[in-house]
Amino acid sequence: MDHFESVTSVVGKPSRPDNWQKEYSAAIRDPGELARILGLPAEVVAQASVAVGQFPLRVPQSYLARMSPGDLDDPLLRQVLPLDLEERVVPGFTLDAVGDAESRVAPGLLAKYHGRALLISTGQCAVHCRYCFRRYYPYDDEPRSQDDWNDAFSQIEKDTGLSEVILSGGDPLTLGDARLETVVDRLARIDHITRLRIHSRLPIVLPSRCTPRLLQMMTETRLKVVVVVHANHARELVADCADALRQMVSAGLMVLNQTVLLRGVNDSAEALIALSERLIDLGVQPYYLHQLDRVAGTAHFEVPEQRGREIMHEVRSRLPGYAVPQYVREQAGAPYKLPIV
Repeated sequence: MDHFESVTSVVGKPSRPDNWQKEYSAAIRDPGELARILGLPAEVVAQASVAVGQFPLRVPQSYLARMSPGDLDDPLLRQVLPLDLEERVVPGFTLDAVGDAESRVAPGLLAKYHGRALLISTGQCAVHCRYCFRRYYPYDDEPRSQDDWNDAFSQIEKDTGLSEVILSGGDPLTLGDARLETVVDRLARIDHITRLRIHSRLPIVLPSRCTPRLLQMMTETRLKVVVVVHANHARELVADCADALRQMVSAGLMVLNQTVLLRGVNDSAEALIALSERLIDLGVQPYYLHQLDRVAGTAHFEVPEQRGREIMHEVRSRLPGYAVPQYVREQAGAPYKLPIV
């Protein structure tokens, strides 16, 4: 058993409900409960209670169990803890930093990149990351019923230049199996679509979602399925999370990881090297290191690009090339992620 497998939070292991939906529903949503479980000071509750008015708290118990009680600098806690800093108005930080609105070509469908289209499959997430680039996205304007998706699928059918569809959200794996299978089957019937990319944080924060039925659905469709997970720190990749990643890799899926460079979470060469090495050991390919999207309420997470370059220079000097993610930023209207070199 290696170092990571032996790590267990003193909070204890999360309860194992009968199915992932129960664990999803049991997520911590109250700042007072979060503070009580982790032994956080009262002033944290006061700050969090203000910030959740703009963007609610949500933390699955599996993820909570990997945090160190009483440690306000815990890199996992910092990703989900609401702070009054979110209320600051900072020039350059906007509601739609990545240009989602201007890319919307049909309800629920974004077209940003050549050959690819992105479906906003749901507005639901298993965890509310405080740096979320879609924390202000108008999910209420997007499709809900099956019929509401007809325009988006018609657009995909007509655009024969598309070969790949990206399921995003929210988090597409919060959809139940039956609804997710309906989406996948409908895409599989479109001849010019050959690849399906699923962007999800659930294998990291709610690993019980990686059920045999889900793996079967992703491996038996005619589409080539690529799963892009989102881990920011090596301490996330333990216990049930590590098991879920191994299961996806063993099933034959291509599994990539994207990370956001976050102040106080992973803004050091040591943290990013440990993350990449852990991912590689689990069979997951480091894919992107994102410069923070400049969304209102997230400025306290920003690491200056020059500092990011310095960190990545050291990462490249200490890791084999296959373990080094691409350092990129997204610019509204740009046809691809812009490398930061």
